[in-house]
This record gives sequence, C-alpha cells and structure tokens, in this order.
Amino acid sequence: MRAPVVGATLILTVFWGPGLAGCAALSHTPAETQASPAAQTVAPAPPRSVLPKVRLVATGGTISNRTGGRLTAEELVNSMPGVDRYVRPEFEQFANIASGSLTVKQWIDLANRINTLFTEDSDLAGLVVTSGTDTLEETAYFLHLTVHTDRPVVVVGSMRNPSTLGYEGAANLLEAYRVAGDPASHGKGVLVVLNDEINSAREVTKTDAHRLQTFQSRDYGFLGVVDADRVVYYRDVVKRHTGKSEFDVSHLGELPRVDVVMTYQGATGDIIKAVVDQGARGIVIAAAGAGATSGTQEEGIRYAMEKGVLVVTTTRTGGGRITSGGRLSSTPQLRIQGEDLAPIKARILLMLALTRTKDGADIQRMFTEY
Repeated sequence: MRAPVVGATLILTVFWGPGLAGCAALSHTPAETQASPAAQTVAPAPPRSVLPKVRLVATGGTISNRTGGRLTAEELVNSMPGVDRYVRPEFEQFANIASGSLTVKQWIDLANRINTLFTEDSDLAGLVVTSGTDTLEETAYFLHLTVHTDRPVVVVGSMRNPSTLGYEGAANLLEAYRVAGDPASHGKGVLVVLNDEINSAREVTKTDAHRLQTFQSRDYGFLGVVDADRVVYYRDVVKRHTGKSEFDVSHLGELPRVDVVMTYQGATGDIIKAVVDQGARGIVIAAAGAGATSGTQEEGIRYAMEKGVLVVTTTRTGGGRITSGGRLSSTPQLRIQGEDLAPIKARILLMLALTRTKDGADIQRMFTEY
C-alpha cells in the first residue's frame, strides 16, 4: 500500500484552443510548489506599437456639457483611465455644441473630414465621434451613408453630463474606442455604442428621454456587446452602407430640402402644400399603421406630386415596413415606399438620393437596398 502524499493538491487543468477544446488533465502538485498569491502577476499590456490607432472627432453633446464649460476632446480622452491598454488614442475638436445645433452643412463637413482622415492615414484602425444624444441617430445614419470605408466609425454619447452623479460618458467613450479598434468591427458600417451595447446606425433609435438604456434597435436587437474581457458580436449588417454606398458629398455645400409630416386624426393637407410651396423637394409622411393618412392629407400629397415633389411613406409606429399596394401604387414614379426606415432616417436617405437622381424608380431601389 502506497503512503499518501502529504500536502498534495488536486488540480484540474482544462485546455482550450484549436483541437484542444474539452481536453483535461489531472495532476497532483505538492502544496509547497504552488505559486503564492504574491508571486502571481497580471499579464502586461501589449506593446504600444502593436495597439490599434483610433482617433476621436469630438462634436460636443451632453458627454461634454460640464457645468461651467464644455469638456474638450483632449479632456474627454484624459477622462478614460486604462484606454492605453486597448488603443493608441488620438483626438481632434470638430465642434463643441448640442447635437440639435449641428447643421446639415456641418454633417457634410464631418463626413468629408472623416473620409479625409481615412484616406490620409492607412494606419488608422477606426474612428470615434462624440454626439449629443437628441439627434445622435440622425448624425450616425448620415455618416453610415456617406463615409466610404470598411474601417469602423463609432458614434457615442451619454445621457448624463460630466457634472452629474453617475456620469457614464467616460465608460461609454472607452467602450467606443475599444469597438473602433477591434478587427471584428470592420465592415459593419457606422456603429452606435452606449450602455455596453453596440447597435447599427441604420436601426438604432432613442426610445426614452432620460434612461441610460435609451438607444435600442427594437425588434432587431443589438449587434453585440462590450464586456470586460472582449467585444462580442451576435449578428451582422446586411443593408448597403459606408464602403458600398453610392452617395458622395465631397463636392456638396448643402442637401435638398426634405420635410417630415406626421399623420394624425383629421390632419390637413394644407401643411403638405405649404412645405411644397416653401421649396421642399421631397416629403416624408410619418403615416399611421402600415401607411394610412387622415383628413385631407391625400389632397396635399396629390398637390405635391403634381409639382414633381417625391413623397415617401413611412410608419410612425416605430416598427414594421411599408409594403407595396393600395394607394401607394397610384403614382409609383413619385410615391416611394419607405420600407422599415424611421421617418427621420427616411428623410436623410431621400435628401441624399435627390443629390443623384429625380427618378422615382431609382430612388425606390435605394430605399430597398439601404
């Protein structure tokens, strides 16, 4: 009979890796040979030279809106302890205002600046844009259609300002940097990162005026999450965007006027007529249900089409798509199905579409593809 091993410890070692998943080994190690907690070390960060380079282009918003003065791009980057473990951070100040104050001209300038950065710096792994949350989803979708790269662009903000208890801006910004520097983010277009979640710019919308979990993609669900150990994706983006987009704003100073008109009980068509007379080249109807209008809106829509103004029908419900058929097919060359785009995003796509063509059939194709 063998004598027992005094002070021995049973260790189960599980090997994970290609061809080793599920393999395990049992070993007996004398207690005195085990490393003490003091001898254990944390794995060092990778050398700075091999970390991805990610640049911040700051535009302002609540994430910067400290009492007594807005945080600069440099101050935002300095607010993220540990960012150097993930990326080589860079920064620049594009603007420092509320998102609702950004003009369409500034949207164009922002897209052109981002395209220039990617063109001039092949070593740039990705880019982060800060934005106020009120119109963040609009800015993000515009960039989704006008930035021409497969490298990731991440739009980020915060619901609480830097002077508020529980300010989450630094955490959101750090996660945005991580997502922008992660190779798995390539080819997914413009992404929105807040509250540990990654959403597509096409689908995400602000769903609550105050809560931190406000940005959601409703029934589609988020693309992925940012956890302590890594960035994880669960699905992909299938509609056209960024590197495959046909929209070029490099020589534009403005975009055609497009207005959004909501359907409600007893809505009048004279509002539609008024925006046509004021120079609108396109109108997006935020219709009830699956495309229903009310009151005298159909009279206004007919007036618009007689003037050559394209009308895109979307739904105000927050989900579902507009299908063909019914009243929508009466003048197909001027009446466009907005598919599943939210009204404010359909407006952006229609503005860009009108810079390329006035042909209704071609614009309908764009709404199907994008």
